[in-house]
Amino acid sequence: MKLLHVDSSILGAFSASRLLGAETIRQWRAEHPHTEVEYLDLLIDTPPHFSADAMAIRAGMQSNPTPSQLHENALSERYVSQFLACDVIVVGAPMYNLSISSQLKAWIDRLAQAGRTFKYTEEGLVGLAGDKTVIVISTRGGLYSSSEMGQAMEHQESYLKAIFGFFGITDVRMLRAEGLALGEAARKQALETAELQIRATIAGHESVRDRVLA
Repeated sequence: MKLLHVDSSILGAFSASRLLGAETIRQWRAEHPHTEVEYLDLLIDTPPHFSADAMAIRAGMQSNPTPSQLHENALSERYVSQFLACDVIVVGAPMYNLSISSQLKAWIDRLAQAGRTFKYTEEGLVGLAGDKTVIVISTRGGLYSSSEMGQAMEHQESYLKAIFGFFGITDVRMLRAEGLALGEAARKQALETAELQIRATIAGHESVRDRVLA
């Protein structure tokens, strides 16, 4: 059983998503001690933004790839192979300007590969990575889940649900801490609520347990 832990916050030790992600992994190891955990810090190992060179080889744009195209293709292959080899993905995903960090988006762009994580058929889209569980650590300074306006403004959780669904993953679990910038009391309450969600998610879902024990 393999788990990939991905961090994408730019705030280092001050990051709530990194704090909660580390707690998630700590509890996961306690519950499932035989899990092999890999760690990817997108602040350190940052994929370059998607470009024509990154697409060239996969799209068959030219018969003799340039060194840049070969390098970009190797990067994409490394990221998607790591993703596909893991059964559980824990993603620290803070909200920045109503969406996700550019580092996280750049990583996802490397995963979205026809024939690897999705394909199109005569019947339409088919996701190819559906045998995974994704746990998203969603952190937000404001409140977005409790009003129609907030829900319309956020393109963080909604995007992640959509893109992982595009890959065929239906088991996407959102662990949310929001209102983190609304004062110390609100931050404390948000973190405590998220920690309860972490415990419930790891200990209380049979689909994850069954996969670990299989």
